[in-house]
Amino acid sequence: MTVQILMIEDDDRLALMVGDYLRQSGYGFAHCGDGASGLLHLQKHSVDLIILDLMLPDTDGLQICQKVRALTGSEAQTAILMLTAKGDPMDRIVGLELGADDYLPKPFEPRELLARIKAVLRRKSGSNTGGQTKLVFGSLEIDRDARTVSVSGKPCDLTSYQFDLLVAIAERAGRVLTRDQIMEAVRGRELEAFDRSIDVHMGRIRMAIEDDHKAPERILTVRGVGYVFAKQQK
Repeated sequence: MTVQILMIEDDDRLALMVGDYLRQSGYGFAHCGDGASGLLHLQKHSVDLIILDLMLPDTDGLQICQKVRALTGSEAQTAILMLTAKGDPMDRIVGLELGADDYLPKPFEPRELLARIKAVLRRKSGSNTGGQTKLVFGSLEIDRDARTVSVSGKPCDLTSYQFDLLVAIAERAGRVLTRDQIMEAVRGRELEAFDRSIDVHMGRIRMAIEDDHKAPERILTVRGVGYVFAKQQK
């Protein structure tokens, strides 16, 4: 089945260029010029990934990202690749906090966009999650095949990227990992200069799986180094 991509972008020339490139690469492509029509399209058609511009004529991409994640159906789990202004890390941080799976600064090369799309979809499909099906730490259960996380049987809401981050550190429980090592384990490439995205995602994961995210017991910060996932948990 052809992967379907929706681009929500008010720059028609950019959307035309991206659409031609992605169609040539074997993807289905649709374009909406504003947030309202993009949300409507998402609820009426099958979409695997949204390329979402930060600046839209009727709203901003952050609000659209938030609205997508607040939907009640399967659309809420649609992968989101946010397009942000180059050199503006705060927008990227907020976007990740609201549930975006990745970001790409403008201007960008089509090949980099395609590589990001493939990486996000690969994480979403779980094609790199071989090994044992479930990881269990006390009341925390990570089902790698179903790509679900629960605490005491209660489902935890994570993006596909956050799920893979959690799996990466859980597989290495008890080991102190730098941000570079965590990013390499998930993306298979070196960490970019903008590494605060890891901290943002870890904060979101803690909010989902910790009893008290302000006093975490599962994901611990090692100051000046990175993070360690606790082997022994209640």
